[in-house]
Amino acid sequence: MLRWLIGGGREPQGLAEKSPLQTIGEEQTQNPYTELLVLKAHHDIVRFLVQLDEYRFASAGDDGIVVVWNAQTGEKLLELNGHTQKITAIITFPSLEVCEEKNQLILTASADRTVIVWDCDTGRQVQKVSCFQSTVKRLDIWLSGGNDLCVWNRKLDLLCKTSHLSDTGISALIEIPKNCVVAAVGKELIIFRLVTPTGESLEWDILEIKRLLDHQDNILSLVNVNDLSFVTGSHVGEMIIWNILDWTVQARECNFWDPSPQLDTQQEIKLCQKPNDISIHHFTWDEENVFAAVGRGLYVYNLQMKRVIACQKTAHDSSVLHIAKLPNRQLISCSEDGSVRIWELREKQQLAAEPVPTGVSFLL
Repeated sequence: MLRWLIGGGREPQGLAEKSPLQTIGEEQTQNPYTELLVLKAHHDIVRFLVQLDEYRFASAGDDGIVVVWNAQTGEKLLELNGHTQKITAIITFPSLEVCEEKNQLILTASADRTVIVWDCDTGRQVQKVSCFQSTVKRLDIWLSGGNDLCVWNRKLDLLCKTSHLSDTGISALIEIPKNCVVAAVGKELIIFRLVTPTGESLEWDILEIKRLLDHQDNILSLVNVNDLSFVTGSHVGEMIIWNILDWTVQARECNFWDPSPQLDTQQEIKLCQKPNDISIHHFTWDEENVFAAVGRGLYVYNLQMKRVIACQKTAHDSSVLHIAKLPNRQLISCSEDGSVRIWELREKQQLAAEPVPTGVSFLL
């Protein structure tokens, strides 16, 4: 069952004051997710979450601030200020050679066209680069994407970049085997291969290999699932799982469940909502499932069964923009409502003796 243990998120207009303990979905007796904490520190939309270690994670968003949290207690440990506009990407980063101390580092990219390297043990700015010609949309260690794709070394020196790709820019970027990267540009996935320096040439280069045109609308999310697959999600709720080696479609889900009590749970129930209610903003995964942030809710797609098996449609007051796994069977999510929420997954044994109601959500 989902519970708010600490109030959070923006209050809906016209609502009376909430109870300190509000239960979400009392009829969902087998919902294994229990909300542990709602964390409030940001002043605008929270878009990104990244795990630093077993005890800490960081959040970032449109207020330009990075907040480092204690994952066990929810305590705010650090607040990192340095960007003048919204943060558009955040990742962990290996220690720089210029750093004497080998502390945990993170990189943040911003709409102010800068990238900052932070020491997240002290909150200190280690390095700042502001030579970008376009807004940095996503980055992955040595790669960044805006209207073009750039490759950087560990000292943040520009090694090479593509020509202008699109006015819409790269919305997501991941690394895959064979020295390749996948970039989401509008409705397309573009496969690039990185050419490393050799004896004949000391220069880096980026070559376009292939374009995948299977999505019907703009791609919002793109993540690696495991060593065999990556997954993409679009504005209109299309989810495609791809083979990471030959880039073919392994599975596709274009309709998510509507857990209606009028229909039998064994039937596949199609979801009919407005496009902004089913936009897929992010994914995370475990050995068996892909967890998707769809609209305001969380959905579970089973990789073996190749279908959605559970959902909680109102995990936040507004769209869920990012989700991530934590140790000890925990999940964190952030939303347009400005809140960060920590969830706990109940053990399967706890659910076995409970009756199965029609239309149950998050039954794993």
